[in-house]
Amino acid sequence: MASTEQPATATPRRKAGRHRGEGQWGLGYMTPLNGTEQFKRDDDGLNVRTRIETIYSKRGFDSIDPNDLRGRFRWWGLYTQRRPGIDGGHTGALEPEELEDKYFMLRVRVTGGRLTTAQLRVIGQVSQKYARGSADITDRQNIQLHWVRIEDVPAIWRELEAVGLSTTEACGDCPRGMLGSPVAGVAEDEIIDGTAALDEIARRYIGDPRFSNLPRKYKTAVSGSPVLDVAHEINDISFVGVVHPEHGPGFDLWVGGGLSTNPRFGVRLGAWVPEEDVPDVWEGVTSIFRDYGYRRLRNRARLKFLVADWGPEKFRQVLEDEYLLRKLSDGPAPEQPKQRWRDHMGVHRQKDGRFYVGCAPRVGRLDGSQIGKIAELAEAHGSGRVSTTVEQKLIILDVPEDRVTSLVESLEAMDLRVNPSPFRRGTMACTGIEFCKLAIVDTKQRGSDLIDELERRLPDFDEPITININGCPNACARIQTADIGLKGQLMMTADGEQVGGYQVHLGGSLGVDAAFGRKVRGLKVTSDDLPDYIERVLTRFRAEREEGERFAAWAARASAESLS
Repeated sequence: MASTEQPATATPRRKAGRHRGEGQWGLGYMTPLNGTEQFKRDDDGLNVRTRIETIYSKRGFDSIDPNDLRGRFRWWGLYTQRRPGIDGGHTGALEPEELEDKYFMLRVRVTGGRLTTAQLRVIGQVSQKYARGSADITDRQNIQLHWVRIEDVPAIWRELEAVGLSTTEACGDCPRGMLGSPVAGVAEDEIIDGTAALDEIARRYIGDPRFSNLPRKYKTAVSGSPVLDVAHEINDISFVGVVHPEHGPGFDLWVGGGLSTNPRFGVRLGAWVPEEDVPDVWEGVTSIFRDYGYRRLRNRARLKFLVADWGPEKFRQVLEDEYLLRKLSDGPAPEQPKQRWRDHMGVHRQKDGRFYVGCAPRVGRLDGSQIGKIAELAEAHGSGRVSTTVEQKLIILDVPEDRVTSLVESLEAMDLRVNPSPFRRGTMACTGIEFCKLAIVDTKQRGSDLIDELERRLPDFDEPITININGCPNACARIQTADIGLKGQLMMTADGEQVGGYQVHLGGSLGVDAAFGRKVRGLKVTSDDLPDYIERVLTRFRAEREEGERFAAWAARASAESLS
């Protein structure tokens, strides 16, 4: 069997069998062990759609059963959003009904980030008609709308589904949105196009009751790009393009990645998977999670904990012997990418001679009107295909050479930067306190303001740098894998005033030398002091770095004083 060594930064695996009775179905533990498992047993989350269409949308918010409202609605992409005016100090102190508003966030599922202009136009129309113009690109390539009323949800579904879009299993304990290379099928350097495999996974399994009750959320990535553009290291299951010395292009299988409060990198199983077998292998791995995943404690229910306890060798053995009923071929690991940026920003030639053009909104935030204009530009300059990226960015595909300059000028005029500064390019933010009930601090506006301030203060800074801003500890914005990761928390000033701030993580990275960022003891920064701090640490980086040294490498060796 091929090497299955884990990254040096991965947490050492625990001994198997640490607990008995973890709620593992495959071991006969079928009795629900917590409230979430009980409501999932009582009724499948997929079934709530009928109640939304026939009862709740007609009788209004107050008619919604609490287990549907705060549980099963997620299977259809719906979360209640935060009531306006509640500060971060009350996030953990209020009951759900006190914290939540009567409006919803609705997540639109975008498999592989691929959109047609017809789909994009409908999202823009839905945003303007039902969501007060809101629209955010997420770091999982989806689109999130806010201010959605339950009364409007059936109409929104009809409009989305008429153009092939869906919110099915966009949230919940199920196979959520699936990542794919945003330049699949067009990139000149592509190893293998994963589009067909990804589409087949979605066609077979999304909405399938066999996989609608998993222990926790389940995240998938498939990419044949050599730049490793889907953050494969931190997904539950990833298929990464490689070339087998005998069999040719295929995929290297990774399992067990995830962040949140217990981050772990995924591990290789050392198995090479041909394109046509990807859906079956996905089913096998997902079935292991369903049957053997831990259901007793929610904070240990992700696949990464099972993988850590079993190890890659046992996981592969169970996959082959109990689920696939055949052996997988051993295969090579993916090569390390040569370039630091993996977001496909700028102008790039496609394999067919046309071009794709990547542009950067501010921290993924758009509005319905902008989305409609982007659709018009993509139709006028390309073939009507657009992609979202895992860095909250946007790409227009299939642009003829003689239309590139016009498209770039039009995008730049809309503040969608094709040649963004490192700060616009590298800053990412989660939803934050504006809408999220778990958040403690603001993120989107803070990130946008930070971009402007750093561009003003450091206009000649030209090194790749990622700044990820999260409103709570759950790491939706991948703070542990950023050069500068900012985890929202409350702080006390010298005057005893409680203010919003951030715990700082430094030197995280994906791709080249993947590692989680380090925390310097006591290093916290208030929101107001954030520009001063980042300017200071980046200035020290430029003064102290060795030739060609990346920020993450410098941060790993720098003194606490240099990082403070």
